[in-house]
Amino acid sequence: MSDDLGRWLQHLKVERRLSEHTLRAYGSDLRSLADNVSEQGVDLRRADLVHLRRWLAQRRATDRHGSRAAPATVARRIAAVRAFYGWLLDEGLISVDPTLRLGRPKVPQRAPRFLDVDEAAVVVERPTQSGRLHLRNRALMELIYGAGLRVSEAMALDWELLRLEQGLVRVQGKGGRERIVPIGREAAAALEAWRDVSTDQGSVFRNRTGTRLSTRSAWRIVRDAGASQGVSGLHPHALRHSCATHLLGAGADLRAIQEQLGHARLSTTQRYTHVDAAHLLRVYRDAHPHGTDAVNPAEGDDPV
Repeated sequence: MSDDLGRWLQHLKVERRLSEHTLRAYGSDLRSLADNVSEQGVDLRRADLVHLRRWLAQRRATDRHGSRAAPATVARRIAAVRAFYGWLLDEGLISVDPTLRLGRPKVPQRAPRFLDVDEAAVVVERPTQSGRLHLRNRALMELIYGAGLRVSEAMALDWELLRLEQGLVRVQGKGGRERIVPIGREAAAALEAWRDVSTDQGSVFRNRTGTRLSTRSAWRIVRDAGASQGVSGLHPHALRHSCATHLLGAGADLRAIQEQLGHARLSTTQRYTHVDAAHLLRVYRDAHPHGTDAVNPAEGDDPV
């Protein structure tokens, strides 16, 4: 069992290039399942649909803090189990996939939080710390907001990946997909100011002890900057989403925003940028050669 699980996690890391966060979550899910079925005298290869459903029911009832697991958490556990048994099947280690009839809960789609333009400007320009750390924190927030980076992408950056004179950065995104992203004048200037006082030529963002800044620390920096300006519960993804929302509001093309954010599917970009039917119709009419006959929602027709 441990050999199977270890090989699978290595497969996810090397071939699928999943993030460390996802690897930890999937590993934790499968170890929990392995312990559960082991108590019933069964190993992972011989577990069936009944075993899987029993484990999920127990995890729902006795979640981490004694509360019922959220649908998104249950969906992730099921995704982990499906991926593992799909791999076992592909490797010829099992002949029947027990997850084929394992249903997934409906996960409600929540619109991600974003700031308006004035709020974003105030927050990114006024981090709470002072001195060198003020420069570092402003560079961090200007970069995430200006380039729409994921916080993990920003934390992984080295100076050699930045072309400040050109206003570009090379980013390693999800699944190992690389992209070149424009960062904007304000972000480039903030990074220049930080580089002038930074003693490290490797990673862009470092903590007080000289090691690479963690994503947890980045979340705290953004949260504190927001709180100091009356914006509670702010997180780095809200800055990333604000970048996309403001680009869209200024007339940027959806495909360009998709490339900027590093989304594999345009549908993800649409969800993250609050694209409504009226805007989609405007984009369609402007872009498609046969799009001029589309219904104009401004004339009173319901575009949905």
